[in-house]
Amino acid sequence: MYVEALKTGNLMKTAFLFDNSYVRLPERFFSRCAPSPVRMPSLIKINFALAYELCLEIDYLKSPEGVEVLSGNHLPHGSEPVSMVYAGHQFGSWVQQLGDGRAVLLGEVKSRHSKRYDIQLKGAGRTPYSRMGDGRSGLGPVLREYIVSEAMAALGIPTTRALAAVSSGEYILRERPIPGAILTRVAESHIRVGTFQFFAAHQDIEALTILSEYVIERHFSNLCEVSKPYHRFLEAVIDRQAALIAKWMSVGFIHGVMNTDNVSIAGETIDYGPCAFMDTFHYHAKYSSIDSTGRYSYSKQPVVSQWNMACFAQCLLPLISRNSSQESALVFVQEAIRGYSDIYKMYWLKEMRKKIGLVLELNEDELLINDLLKRMANNRADYTLTFLNLCKLFAASRDNDFIVNELFDDPNSFDGWAFRWRERLALEKYSDTERYHLMRKSNPCLIPRNHQIESVIQSGVLGDYGPFEEIVDALSTPFEQKPNREHFMAPPRPHEIVQSTFCGT
Repeated sequence: MYVEALKTGNLMKTAFLFDNSYVRLPERFFSRCAPSPVRMPSLIKINFALAYELCLEIDYLKSPEGVEVLSGNHLPHGSEPVSMVYAGHQFGSWVQQLGDGRAVLLGEVKSRHSKRYDIQLKGAGRTPYSRMGDGRSGLGPVLREYIVSEAMAALGIPTTRALAAVSSGEYILRERPIPGAILTRVAESHIRVGTFQFFAAHQDIEALTILSEYVIERHFSNLCEVSKPYHRFLEAVIDRQAALIAKWMSVGFIHGVMNTDNVSIAGETIDYGPCAFMDTFHYHAKYSSIDSTGRYSYSKQPVVSQWNMACFAQCLLPLISRNSSQESALVFVQEAIRGYSDIYKMYWLKEMRKKIGLVLELNEDELLINDLLKRMANNRADYTLTFLNLCKLFAASRDNDFIVNELFDDPNSFDGWAFRWRERLALEKYSDTERYHLMRKSNPCLIPRNHQIESVIQSGVLGDYGPFEEIVDALSTPFEQKPNREHFMAPPRPHEIVQSTFCGT
């Protein structure tokens, strides 16, 4: 289609080559609504690499007409805008109807590799699901989501993506007036656990069936012809979620608001509100200002994910019962949820073994990894720098150990662990150089550190997007140590420590 548009000269009219499917579902799955116009939109940034992958014409996106589209002032040809309905457990409390309160799905496009993606405007104004909200986003949350989601993608973690950020030219009222902005978000889809919960709560089995068949065809096409597809569907979603959370944990990422309406069925990280990467390691680290009890703290993420999967399984139970008795269906679902822990541990050990340079899979590895984490927590070691510098140590020499143990309040604590680590390395069959390159693929030198994000946001509020461009560029290659990027690696000084992050609403 992209090539045909080039040949016919219709590219400007068909900048987004929409191939929409979700709007073909029954009307009760969404509400048709258009974005609300803004006064004076101006472009902040376009993700050129992502635009290319999605077969989008960059010159068009940068043009005045393109900015009008990215701000919601103009609907591109082929767009069928909707806001999606869903429900969810928010901090464990059931809310029967939520939905896209500040987001409008413009449509779907196919990438150069024929993969389907949603194009959504976030902060596009009121929708039927806005409740008391204005449907807008502040500039700070838009810059934060752009930075962190693109950093996650560069780290190899499944995530929604940021295609563009646009200033609205208007102020929105929160605790005080703040500048508004709009994010163009890209996702494999925006279907959530909460989408299934909405129809399950209404006992709408027909809708659950339609939704399940749609998701299976779109995201799990290998299950289309299997026997007991709903059994396999539940297992596949559990597997993706366990793998995703293991990757979060391996880089010290804390989502901050793991409500069921923020859990993507496609297995992507979605909704970057009060999220954060840890600096100093602590099991119970949390940053979200709205998580007063620590429900979504770092160490609780695997447990919460399992709980969320139980909510999803409950929705599928009526469909799973079709292929077996209700009793056997219940037994299957219970076993699938109990099995989450083992699946998660398998993925977590896979990620963590790579971080400390292990290839062989030995039973003792879990104890070795957990011992390191315990010592890091007790000694306030920086999570990212500890693993990064560990790559540079030698298997048979302690000459470089100071670059790690100096990160610990008590250097001897690390030295005690390093002795056992070297004993374990002796069982591996590769050189220090080979181990270094293995570990460097799993241990980034750059993460989006909270104090740097806050500094970038403050500059953006003052109209200076240079720091934003700089950090986005640096985080696009997080495993590479390049000149003039050392300041992005530095942990915060005491007065720079960010204690709380805030939800974009």
